[in-house]
Amino acid sequence: MSIGLVLEGGAMRGMYTAGVLDVFLDNDIKVDGIIGVSAGVLFGANYISKQKGRAIRYSKKYSKNKNYMGFHSLITTGNIINKDFAFYEVPFKLDVFDNDVFKKSNIKFYATVTNVGTGSPEYLQITDAFKDMEIFRATSAIPFVSKIVEVNNKKYLDGGISDSIPINKCMDMGYDKIIVVLTKPMWYRKKKRGNLFIKCWYRKYPNLVKTMQNRYKVYNNTIEKIIDLENKKEIFVIRPSKKIKIKRIEKDANKLQAMYDLGVSDCKNIIMQLKDYLRD
Repeated sequence: MSIGLVLEGGAMRGMYTAGVLDVFLDNDIKVDGIIGVSAGVLFGANYISKQKGRAIRYSKKYSKNKNYMGFHSLITTGNIINKDFAFYEVPFKLDVFDNDVFKKSNIKFYATVTNVGTGSPEYLQITDAFKDMEIFRATSAIPFVSKIVEVNNKKYLDGGISDSIPINKCMDMGYDKIIVVLTKPMWYRKKKRGNLFIKCWYRKYPNLVKTMQNRYKVYNNTIEKIIDLENKKEIFVIRPSKKIKIKRIEKDANKLQAMYDLGVSDCKNIIMQLKDYLRD
């Protein structure tokens, strides 16, 4: 039996996912493949490297560091998440990512990215976290506050633009069981955004503009599909049991901890049901 795992993004709401996955490690929940988006990729990598607590640790430690993420990084580098510090200093030197364990894992790990030329999602496999660091950057390149990232001569932005929750892709991969970790409560639905600003900002990329304009429809339809599949017991979904007010680029360590703790508690509450689902 093969098990697939889908990880939604959501910037620092991804602390919820970090909490869930740390409970997975405690309970020896194993999967064969992961397809994530944005923060789901960034924090999900620690599950493969078996580094429990790493995501919440470095996020809290550097949350108020001006070189990590925020307005200072945006105006000095053009990226709200600092390329050099967040993607190279932290994992390579300051809180070292265990790339050896990651590479030895048999888990297939895919990052969802959005091709700015076509406006369509692509799913790039990460086999070596250090060598593929630009894929991590691409999947989490938030529109408007991040530069476009080039990987293999293609231009990409945040995967959430085109496929926020890649359940369809995961199903196409043929997994027998699928776990979905969301970062928003069940009631959440996206609202339509103003089109003029999008058209002006990304006027060179009409396909991307169209994708961004329709994002709310695609997201909401995906949520309805997930709920239907969940009700049919065809997939297993873990989502926040309550709303925690947290910014996309959150600097309050207490709020980061609260989001992480919610992921831990929610997952502990359903862990037996998850094990039953995986056994059936």
